[in-house]
Formats: sequence, structure tokens, C-alpha cells
Amino acid sequence: MYKVLSRFFTLLLVLVFFFLAGCTKGPPSQSTFMLGTVCTVNLYTQGSTALYSAIFSRLQAIEALMSATLTGSDVDLINQNAGREPVKVHEEVLEVLETAVQYAELSDGAFDPTVGPLVKLWDIGSETPELPSEAAIREALSHINWRNVFIDRAAGTVLLKHPGMVLDLGAIAKGYAADEAARILKEARIDGAIIDLGGNIFAFGAKEGDTVPWRIGVQNPLDERGTYIGVLTVQHKSIVTSGVYERYADINGVRYHHILSTKNGYPVDNSILSVTIVAASSMDADALSTTVFTLGYEKGAALLADLDKAEAIFVFTDKCIRLTKGAVPMFTLTNKEYRIVE
Repeated sequence: MYKVLSRFFTLLLVLVFFFLAGCTKGPPSQSTFMLGTVCTVNLYTQGSTALYSAIFSRLQAIEALMSATLTGSDVDLINQNAGREPVKVHEEVLEVLETAVQYAELSDGAFDPTVGPLVKLWDIGSETPELPSEAAIREALSHINWRNVFIDRAAGTVLLKHPGMVLDLGAIAKGYAADEAARILKEARIDGAIIDLGGNIFAFGAKEGDTVPWRIGVQNPLDERGTYIGVLTVQHKSIVTSGVYERYADINGVRYHHILSTKNGYPVDNSILSVTIVAASSMDADALSTTVFTLGYEKGAALLADLDKAEAIFVFTDKCIRLTKGAVPMFTLTNKEYRIVE
């Protein structure tokens, strides 16, 4: 379901400059595999076993509800009953799905939570990916339409109208999970922490008190993992990137990335290498990274301007970088092979 394990190994963001004075005094960071990836939380000097346990227990609970691959999850039950009957689901599943449908409407389906049939067909990330036939792609596309998701708030149910539809919250659920982890930290009065859910980053609070911001490196999409094109300086923000390098398959000598178009059924091809979103809400950042990448620069930038709740860094195949207005003071270019253009 989620932007899976391989995304961890191709981190869309390189975590840099995490070291703060005295950080070795606290408990070490903790990691575990869930949500389809390796999730790491670093609470530095304010960590405790109980707090780590609370965070990871919450993440596990979210996975148990929203995974499309775990038998018996709310999403799995919705999919099993596609075209048959509404399924009673938990409140937070309704919340995340409603937000997903909102982004589908805003993007005219560029973001679509019913993309599951296409994701399953391509199976990018598997050991033996194959190029789907045109007929198979057309069949998958016939089952994708966010307008056929019926949410009954009063009854607390979700219905996929037609058999063969498959709900997949992989482009938004990890963002919700990061927000929930941040909520727990806020209630615990933690000053600063890094939440890394396989590349979905929440730079919680500040690096030192309220004065020193976090510095997060943005991955160079054309270089080895761990290299970056520049640095974002942020406080209490989520940073999420969608890029062609995150997860891909080489089939018959051609590389196919995992961001699929709901218009033609193939990986999106619009000269964008990556889009990094910075927002207060990780759920918004998660959804917008996919939405804006798929829409392309002009439509994506226009959507961000209309929403006025997130900033973006666009990286193009010609090594040009374009920034939204609010991203300009946050981003420092460090790689001379790239250039920022208006």
C-alpha cells in the first residue's frame, strides 16, 4: 500500500545535520518496520521508552486500519466488498479518505485513491516486474474513478460502487501517521524530534529550543543516495518528496517509475524529476507531493497558490529548479550542477 520499503533505501530526502549539542545524552533513536517501510523516530535528549512505545503503537494501529495488503484492515474490507455493500470503518479512516477524495476533486483525478488496480498491475518494486499489455492497462483504468467512492459520514461507512475497484491510501496514509506521531510529541511537551517514516519527514519543533531550526537535505534525483542538491531550513514542518528515483523497475532496458498517471495508465512523463513539498501537515504534504508531481509544474504550482498552505521545490530533467515564493527563504542550493530559475 505505502510508498514501500524501497522508498526507505531511496530516501527522497536525505536527513542531514541532525546532530545537536548533547544529543548523545538521551536514549538512541528507535526504528521498526511498519507501514511498508522502515520508520525511525529520534527524540534526542527527551526520549523515553514509554514515549517511543506510544508512538510506534500508534503507527501500528494506523497500519492495521489503512493498509491495503493486511487482511482484515478497514481498507481491505472495503476492497473485498467493492460493488457489494458499504463497510463500517473507523473514524480516522473516514477522515483520511475524505481528504484523499478532496485532493482527487481538486486535481481532477490526478490524485486518485482508487488507483489500486493500476498499482497492482504494474507491481513496480517486485522482483520480476513485467510491462503490462495495453488491454490490461485499459481494464485497470476502467476501475479507477474517485467519484465512485461513497462515504456516508452519518453511518460511518464506505462503499466502492463497482466490483474490481481497489482503494489504496498509499499516497496519504503515511502523512496522517506522521501527523499522529507529532501530536503525541506535542502532548508530551517534546521540544524537538525527527520523525522519518521511510522518507516522509516531520521535523518536529526546533533543533535547539525555539531558536535553531532543522536543516534537511533534499536528495539529488540524478545521483547516488545520500547526495543532495540543497538544504531546507525549517521549524515544525513536514517535508515529503515524490520523484522518479524513489521506486522504479527496469523492463526491457527501459526504466519505469512508480508514479502512475490515471489518464493513460503509464508512469507520469512531464520532465519533472522530483517535487518536494513543505507543509505544516504531513498528510497534506504527502498527498500534495504526488498530486503536484502528476499535475506538472504549471498546474501544480497553480494549485499550491490556490491552497496557500504548502510550498514546493520542483527539480527538472535539465537540472533547473523552480521554487514557490514561500520556499525561497527556506532553501539553499549547494550543488553547482543545478540552477534556480524564475
